[in-house]
Amino acid sequence: MARILLLGLEHTLNADLQQALIQLGHCVQLATLESRALETTDAELIFAPSLDLRAILGTRTDLPVVVASRLPEVSAWLDALQDGAADYCGAPFEAAQLGWILNSTLGGAQAQAA
Repeated sequence: MARILLLGLEHTLNADLQQALIQLGHCVQLATLESRALETTDAELIFAPSLDLRAILGTRTDLPVVVASRLPEVSAWLDALQDGAADYCGAPFEAAQLGWILNSTLGGAQAQAA
């Protein structure tokens, strides 16, 4: 079980992701971009306009960030990866897809730390 922070996501997006992540057995915490959560997390799922993404990712070097969006566009996915995101997840959100992304992302982070 991982501790996942949903950061800066709109309410509907939060609800969809939270439901899928809880179904996978993860602990989910919600926060706005202005009020970052104080609790330690294993990964973050964030949404931000592309202009803000680089600044947000630059401040979160301590854990993997997966960008979540309702727009499953290849260009947005490539932009997120170029800006430093660990991965990108576009809607519709499937529990199996989120599980794979988080296992891959957290496994990579744990392997680097070892």
